[in-house]
Amino acid sequence: MALVMAALLAGLWAGLLRLGWGWPVLRPLLPSLHGPLMVSGFLGTLICLERAVALGTVSGNRLSVNGNRWLVGAVATGVGALWLVVGLPVVVGQVLVLLGSGWLTAVSLFIYHQHRTLYTAVMGVGALCWLLGNGLWLAGWPVHRLVVWWAAFLVLTIVGERLELSRVQRLSRASFWLFGAATAVYGAGLLLSLAAADVGIRLNSLGALALAAWLLRYDIARRTARQPAITGYIGRNLLAGYGWLVVSGLAGLVWGQLVAGPRYDLWLHALFLGFAFSMIFAHALIIFPAITGWPVAYHAGFYMPALLLQASLLLRVAADWYMRNPALRQWGGLLNAIAILLFFGMVAVGLVRGRRSH
Repeated sequence: MALVMAALLAGLWAGLLRLGWGWPVLRPLLPSLHGPLMVSGFLGTLICLERAVALGTVSGNRLSVNGNRWLVGAVATGVGALWLVVGLPVVVGQVLVLLGSGWLTAVSLFIYHQHRTLYTAVMGVGALCWLLGNGLWLAGWPVHRLVVWWAAFLVLTIVGERLELSRVQRLSRASFWLFGAATAVYGAGLLLSLAAADVGIRLNSLGALALAAWLLRYDIARRTARQPAITGYIGRNLLAGYGWLVVSGLAGLVWGQLVAGPRYDLWLHALFLGFAFSMIFAHALIIFPAITGWPVAYHAGFYMPALLLQASLLLRVAADWYMRNPALRQWGGLLNAIAILLFFGMVAVGLVRGRRSH
């Protein structure tokens, strides 16, 4: 968890430097490492850790580096991110991240072998996309060409988990066929992007729109969002995330391959901030107690960072698309970071209090 939070802090700092805030640069390459730190260092390590806890619990192993072999992936990606931050040779950090993503891919294959379902297959493909994206990064591909593979890691992992949770609704066979078709279009766009980036990203974005439509139609969040307390909080964050997946999908469908600039910022952060962090805000109050073993008491104050994230991202998107205002985008990015830090600060306080009461 310390490595996860270190990667988050470094990634947020690097992102603010990229936006133009004239703050101290810890190392010259740090701004260029914003994407890898956020995707692989923070999100990737967190997902590896979550998977390690789940499998360690099932197998009865103690959650420690020596006692739980499932932790290898989380340790590799976490140490790799730390290696990138402290200024040691980048290639070593890249290799460590690649090894961690390879471990998650192997674990996902093991899970699929034990439980052959559509959702375990989709999550396994998501892990494989992360591995391929990290391999392309190590091979020297520019981030704007490979970021779609990192995005696929998050999208497929999340939609696979949501499909698993949708089993309680006893969905029709037709709904599963629709999910499979949307996922196939999404994956076809990924593969096509290797040879024809512009066309591939447009097709991939069409698949993202289809997956977002499926989630908005079939996910249980439509029901839970109307419930009170933590159930409603989770459902509303999920629906907000699906909305941002629509925004990102539309941007990629209309604009295709982007290299830099306001449109690139909009396309990426609608997905990585709007979609991915809405999912984190929704699930963190369940995930972190599972990892630490300490409860987090829910209260309505958790809506503060959630609403700040949505409002600041709307500000940033408006600056990117309509106003083309770099200063406004800077402030939107700063408020994004404040919302994330406020949320995790509240979670940390809740965990400390939960530990004492426990």
